[in-house]
Amino acid sequence: MTDTPRTPAIEALEAAGIPFTVTSHGRVGSLAEAAEARGVRPGDIVKTMVVRRGSGDYLFVLVPGDRTISWPKLRTLLGVNRLSMPDASKALEVTGYERGTITPFGASTAWPVIADLRVAGRRVSIGGGAFGVAATVAGDDAIRVLSAEVADVTEPEGGEP
Repeated sequence: MTDTPRTPAIEALEAAGIPFTVTSHGRVGSLAEAAEARGVRPGDIVKTMVVRRGSGDYLFVLVPGDRTISWPKLRTLLGVNRLSMPDASKALEVTGYERGTITPFGASTAWPVIADLRVAGRRVSIGGGAFGVAATVAGDDAIRVLSAEVADVTEPEGGEP
């Protein structure tokens, strides 16, 4: 698309040499709206969550849109007792992206990445580094390029049944 914004995320995807397509749409107010605008199912959208392990120590967690982080699973995987999410200003400071646009692609710091196992083996739509911009990629390509650890770290929205 000629109107696609040039973001660090799009540039990082290009530099990675993996196939991807860009979807550019206006701001959306919900997961359902984002999925409709991108032409995917809600579970195919991947949210990038920034998690704080300790002072100056963060990581990205890739979470399917219809799921949420399972804090007990993530703490067990990381071998820690406490994790938190930074506020919006700290998230911007440590990633270079505003909340709602965060992606590990082109982030100001290449924090470690954990991808929920449901990201593997399918096409996913991940943030493109600006509001209303997304990139659709093979989850396996994203995992490989980001050197992501793949693990079961989520649960359905609303908790396990």
